[in-house]
Amino acid sequence: MRIIFIRHGLTSGNMEDRYIGSTDEPLCPDGIVALRELSCPYCDIVVCSPMKRCIQTADILYPNAKKVICKDFRECDFGDFEGKNYSELSGNDYYQKWIDSGGTLPFPNGESPEDFRSRTVAAFESIMSRYAHCNVLAFVVHGGTIMAVMDRFSFPHRDYFDWHIKNGELLTCEFDGSNITLTE
Repeated sequence: MRIIFIRHGLTSGNMEDRYIGSTDEPLCPDGIVALRELSCPYCDIVVCSPMKRCIQTADILYPNAKKVICKDFRECDFGDFEGKNYSELSGNDYYQKWIDSGGTLPFPNGESPEDFRSRTVAAFESIMSRYAHCNVLAFVVHGGTIMAVMDRFSFPHRDYFDWHIKNGELLTCEFDGSNITLTE
């Protein structure tokens, strides 16, 4: 099966390098303009995170496609870091510990990276089973969601942070039931 992973378009929080996970932030005007200039490959079904920024992105890129909302594809809940950027968190002892851990510690009053990745991978497996009859699926989701799925299924394997892509960028892949390989 062919898979297209698309990270949602740019938001105001993204422009300010903020941790935007559970905040249901819409696309910003620059993000909308950039998406309208994109040409995306055909897909049978678009699977989206329930967040506004993903649904808006899917509506722009695939206005006539069937859309399926998957609540477990929402971004990680960054807890006390939510809505803040590096400069605002500078001097926060727990933030420094989180940085020093390589991003493995749980977010205070938020989600642990392990729980986020498990949730996302389980959702991907469920969607792939449910839509196994399709030829091409597009996933309009968050950067972290793409990173978690690719960390688990990529072949050859690359680690979580190696899969970071920019807002509005896409990965075109093949899924053989066990592995995801890049095609372009």
